[in-house]
Amino acid sequence: MAEMMGEMDIAFPNLGIYLANVPKTIMIGSFGIALYGVVIAIGMILGLTLSSKIAGRTGQDPDTIWDLAASLIIFSIIGARIYYVIFMWDFYKDNPMQIFNLRGGGLAIYGGIIAGVITLFVYCRRKGKSFPLLLDTVIYGLLVGQILGRWGNFFNREVFGEYTDSLFAMRIPVAMVRERDISASIAAHMTEGTNYIQVHPTFLYEGMWNLMLLILLLIYLKHKKFDGEIALLYFAGYGIGRALIESIRTDQLYITGTTIPVSMMLGIVMAVVSIIAILCIRTAIRKKTA
Repeated sequence: MAEMMGEMDIAFPNLGIYLANVPKTIMIGSFGIALYGVVIAIGMILGLTLSSKIAGRTGQDPDTIWDLAASLIIFSIIGARIYYVIFMWDFYKDNPMQIFNLRGGGLAIYGGIIAGVITLFVYCRRKGKSFPLLLDTVIYGLLVGQILGRWGNFFNREVFGEYTDSLFAMRIPVAMVRERDISASIAAHMTEGTNYIQVHPTFLYEGMWNLMLLILLLIYLKHKKFDGEIALLYFAGYGIGRALIESIRTDQLYITGTTIPVSMMLGIVMAVVSIIAILCIRTAIRKKTA
């Protein structure tokens, strides 16, 4: 493996993978389109398609998903950006115009989930639909979006962890990485005469975790005991995975005035509350049928 990498290259040395000239944007004439946005858009379309198929399988009108799609996407993106900006305010207060620079990344999934759930709840109240049932249905599409969306982080050279020399260790040229994402540990492991950092590809870890969660929830769909259970299982499963992965990320968002990673804490709380809710609801159902 070369000691000096090309500026646009990405490598996984312990897997023997060297990717040359991995672009951040694709050019159409003189107009550049960020691959980050392209990947997220593809994820949204495929996610909505899966959710519409799940709706059909569970006795719902598949058109409901497409009727909801525009508002769900718009408000989820707004929520994801607001959440990120709030917890990165020390940066954005001095760079206010960067708040609108979505091409540079900076969408927090928890903000998108919160805004999406609120949007879905309002939609169900207005249309007279079952919120728990529709939430179960939309969760599948959300997972697809998350799985593919993490590859947007790959193209953006972001959402990575601390230094590692493990099997999945990833090398990225320093010039392509935001300075604030390079921790002291990563910097300390940079060898003289090289121009790259070597880190955990946490975007890959989370994508694989979400893929496993999606498969398990698809298998479990016909066995669910109550409407809303799929959503609660997702919140529990994703919360556990995100809390574990967050512990090694270098771009953590912190609770204001503390050194506590907000996404780690939220993941733990979300998992605990969801597991307790599932146990309580299942207990109530058993008592009713006893």
